[in-house]
This record gives sequence, C-alpha cells and structure tokens, in this order.
Amino acid sequence: MKLTQGCFSFLPDLTDDQITKQVQYCLANGWAVNIEFTDDPHPRNTYWEMWGLPMFDLQDAAGVMMELAECRRVYSDRYIRISGFDASHGWESVRISFLVNRPKQEAEFELVRHEVAGRAIRYTTVRKPAVQAST
Repeated sequence: MKLTQGCFSFLPDLTDDQITKQVQYCLANGWAVNIEFTDDPHPRNTYWEMWGLPMFDLQDAAGVMMELAECRRVYSDRYIRISGFDASHGWESVRISFLVNRPKQEAEFELVRHEVAGRAIRYTTVRKPAVQAST
C-alpha cells in the first residue's frame, strides 16, 4: 500500500532531480528546509524525528541533497520527508512537505468503525501488523 501524505502524494515518487527542483523552489522563496524521518507514518503522528537542524540561509539545493543522501544511507528502511517552512509574518508555517523515501515494505492501515450513542459512527485508523514473507 502506498502512503499518500504531503504534496505530490498521488504522483509517482519524485526523482532526485525533481526533489532538487522542489528544494530550490523552497530556498528561492526564503523558506527553511528540513529533513525528517519516522518508522510510524500514522496520519496523526506529527512528531517525526529531525535529521539535523532546519537549514536556514542556504542558497543552493545541493546542501540539502547531500544531507538527504546521508539520511537515506542511515535510514533507508524509514519514511523520509522534506518540508519547507515559511517564517514570514502571517504564515509562520510549513508551506510544502513531501515524502522522499519509503521503506521496501510500506506500513498498512485499516479503518475500524465504531457505532456510538445516537446512531453516530466513529472511525479509528489502526496500523496493521507487518506480514512476514514466508520462506
């Protein structure tokens, strides 16, 4: 199952050249770029681990791409995303975020329905256990 989080989530995975262009777009707009990783891609997990510090004051995407290559080397089995943070007055928020690495075996989730009082229905997203390949 391919997780669909962030920009470009319904497109094929971006190539390194396409990632470089998106990072350069962030830098051209004065946004701080950061790299994050996790093994828990649940939609409500907003606490991904940061790879180093956010990269303020960069002019060239090559620096981010070097850090991304190192992060991929260390955490090739995790989800990795790049975010562009706009610190300008009035925004002060993430303006772009997209996945740049996926594990070989993606996480799978299922939707569990709960009927509650008053005919209301609530849904919970539950991570399914990983299926081990049979030998």
